Amino acid sequence: SSSVPVRVGTDTNWAEVSAGSQHTCARKTDGTLHCWGANDSGQVGDGSFTDRLAPVRVGSDTDWTQISSNGNHGCARKATGTLHCWGLNFYGQLGDGTLTRRPAPVQIGTATNWATVSAGAYHTCARKTDGTIACWGWNRIGQLGDGTTNSRTTPVAVGVATDWASVAVGPGNTCARKSNGTLHCWGSNEAGQIGDGTKVSRVTPAQVGTTSDW
Repeated sequence: SSSVPVRVGTDTNWAEVSAGSQHTCARKTDGTLHCWGANDSGQVGDGSFTDRLAPVRVGSDTDWTQISSNGNHGCARKATGTLHCWGLNFYGQLGDGTLTRRPAPVQIGTATNWATVSAGAYHTCARKTDGTIACWGWNRIGQLGDGTTNSRTTPVAVGVATDWASVAVGPGNTCARKSNGTLHCWGSNEAGQIGDGTKVSRVTPAQVGTTSDW
């Protein structure tokens, strides 16, 4: 362990990084993806279950455009608009319709209009270019925002809104901003993390305050 920053290798072309609970993934400017750390669930994405002490490349693709890691899984978007996930899948957080852990990226459905993805500890949400949001995985506290507490192994739409601008996933809740500047959260709320002035968990998006300048 280190209490000060230590450099990862000697490369100078890292573009983006995202850390999970015991692993890390990063994207380079050349569009390649690399991960390292614990790999018992395949969260490093290199096709193995072997822990990695230094970055290993995830496949051979060079068109990765965004990466999100959390818990023991990760998801990434390609330039083609497709979405791919790997690692732990106990609650269906990979979105491939199974509960099978994946040691290498598996494509989520056939959609080619994914814009961004945010991975949580046990659920994942992603925004499409049409302004909709879909979530999947663990849903015991309503963190998928689909009006139920049923876990999902494939993406399910969050309502019918088409003006979502961004989405961020936490351990048991989700928040998203709309293009009109309003902020909305759903899921676990025992500590007030939804921000709606209550401690009541929500299974659909609840607006945070009344301002529209987020």
